[in-house]
Amino acid sequence: MSVSSSRGLPWALIGAACLGSFAATSSGTTRAPFLLEMAHDLDVAMPLVANLVSLTATAWGITSALGGWMSDVIGRRPILIVAPFALALTLVAQAAAGSFFWVAVWAAAGGGCAGAFTGVVFAEVSSHVHDSQRGRALGWVMSGQSLTLVVGVPMAAAIGSVVGWRGWLLCVAALSIAAVLSLFLTVGRGSAGHTRGAGARPSMRAALSPRVLGLLGTGVAERICYGLAVVYFATFMQVTYDMTLIELAVPLAVFALGNIAGTVAGGQLADRLRDRLLTFAVAMALSGVAALVLFTWHPGPAVSVAVGFVYVLLNALGRPSFMASLASVPEDVRGTVLGLNGTSASVGWIGAAALGAVMIGTVGFEGFGPLTALLALTGAGGALLSRRSRSS
Repeated sequence: MSVSSSRGLPWALIGAACLGSFAATSSGTTRAPFLLEMAHDLDVAMPLVANLVSLTATAWGITSALGGWMSDVIGRRPILIVAPFALALTLVAQAAAGSFFWVAVWAAAGGGCAGAFTGVVFAEVSSHVHDSQRGRALGWVMSGQSLTLVVGVPMAAAIGSVVGWRGWLLCVAALSIAAVLSLFLTVGRGSAGHTRGAGARPSMRAALSPRVLGLLGTGVAERICYGLAVVYFATFMQVTYDMTLIELAVPLAVFALGNIAGTVAGGQLADRLRDRLLTFAVAMALSGVAALVLFTWHPGPAVSVAVGFVYVLLNALGRPSFMASLASVPEDVRGTVLGLNGTSASVGWIGAAALGAVMIGTVGFEGFGPLTALLALTGAGGALLSRRSRSS
């Protein structure tokens, strides 16, 4: 196993991983400002274009598990180079597509490429740092995904206003190619996990241990909590305070900054506190309290934005501890385990969209608070049970 010294992190690799994560996440998330434009251009209803999110998430989840397993069989380097290159090709194909059907086909293929990449890149970074530094390293990689909300979406809106949604897809394709080049230069050829010998196969029994399965289930609950807020926060502010899209710019930026701050600070906590799963459980429980306040008490926009910042910060605070705990598996199954984490995250995102729609159609946003609090406590309980199974 190739591990960096305790004095420093492999910043070149982390930077390349951040760029790749940013490109992978941007390939789907930054579609948000163009829903109406795409619907008009492709002559379909806007909700149909919005459903590309679920289609992409489904493909992402399937290939995340497959890509993680393949990386443990053939090595990580091929996956980390081929997947973002293929993603760039799918983005170019989307930009050239003349009908919604082909946009959907290539969007699903792009989601599959992004899914194959993300779990493997976490496994690669994990293999190059000591366990005492793993929380910080993975926190920085996750910040590449978080930056999509703060930088990617506003950038898409600004550049897209000039070149359109098709032109923006070409820009994301260029970012993906830049990630390919940076990963080609930083992902080594000879260290563990890159060039697995012929015939060596990962043990699925080791990968799917009771502790890992418990953590993957906990990850679904955590992603539903996060997804409920991320997907519906803007709509919640519009419905509750009758805010316009322009007025939403600052609240959404504050919300996204809370995510980044929590991820970076959470990486520090994961490496400074011995019990990572306890850290994750406490953060989840506190985020559940914040969610209850956010969705049931709204005296004014400023207070709701502040509570939203606290909620997403607490949620993100525990994520590096969770990922570092999940990465603490044998080297030969790490890609498989972290790939399955991508699958469980996709299930969480789809569940958040579905549960949120049901809540809005029945009890409204008032139901989001108790639902999120219950799921957060479920996630905290799952982490404590996984912690007990490790120590037993």
